[in-house]
Amino acid sequence: MNLTKRDETLLESLEDWRQSFYEYEATDFENTYDKWVDRAFALIPESVQSQFFEKMDNWFFQVSSLIRGMQIQNEASDRILDAARAMNDDIHSLADMRKMPIDQLSFIAKQQAAKHRLYSLMQGGIAGSGQPLLIGSDFLSMFVINMRAVQLTAMSFGYDVQSPAGVLETVKVFNTATMPDRIKMFGWEDLMDDLQKGTEQFYFNVHERIIDQTWIDEPIKQLIKLGFIVCFSKKKISGLPIVSMAVGAGMNYNTTRKITNFALKYYQYKYLLEKNGDVR
Repeated sequence: MNLTKRDETLLESLEDWRQSFYEYEATDFENTYDKWVDRAFALIPESVQSQFFEKMDNWFFQVSSLIRGMQIQNEASDRILDAARAMNDDIHSLADMRKMPIDQLSFIAKQQAAKHRLYSLMQGGIAGSGQPLLIGSDFLSMFVINMRAVQLTAMSFGYDVQSPAGVLETVKVFNTATMPDRIKMFGWEDLMDDLQKGTEQFYFNVHERIIDQTWIDEPIKQLIKLGFIVCFSKKKISGLPIVSMAVGAGMNYNTTRKITNFALKYYQYKYLLEKNGDVR
């Protein structure tokens, strides 16, 4: 299938976006921070590190699988198909959606992204109220919201997230999206390597590690956010901790915006590569 002029224009912009990963120059602060993280991890025995990251990998996949099995996920799949059928009567399954123009698929994906950004905004505001239980559940809630956003983005482009390949891909997309810009190229290369393997070879290998010390930035950001919330939750305006709620809502929104933007561009790129015959 040949690319249209619109496809070629979008692919060119995506290539520029991809190239930005390789051209990114880390600041002195980022370099210093990386050295500090390396030194901190050097103090931890490798066996402890390995066990920790293996457990994190398992947790990622277990939660991802739980999300996929929820009734709300099946309902979301039906809504995505309904939206696609409103544009094309010949759509009967998610796979059929890959016959649609990329702008239509991107429109559906952006609708899903907008909803999940709103969910993150609300979740951040709730956590910002300062209640210990709500603060403590913020990390898990954000993981569920953002992982689900990635899964629905994949489904919006007609990709199956129920298969082992789909599970692995969405987890890797999520992980790469949360990586700092200075190392995002490594996650991107891993995703591209998987695409070249072909669907029949793309499955979860229990010996493959997804999470490593490069992912530690995200938990640190979450801890900083929670620190701000705790500090400002006592300062109330008209009985509400407005500042801490704004901090929680703003940081959560920006996190989901970053993740959904990356997921959208990745699946646009994948769709165009497949359409052009560049991947199996």
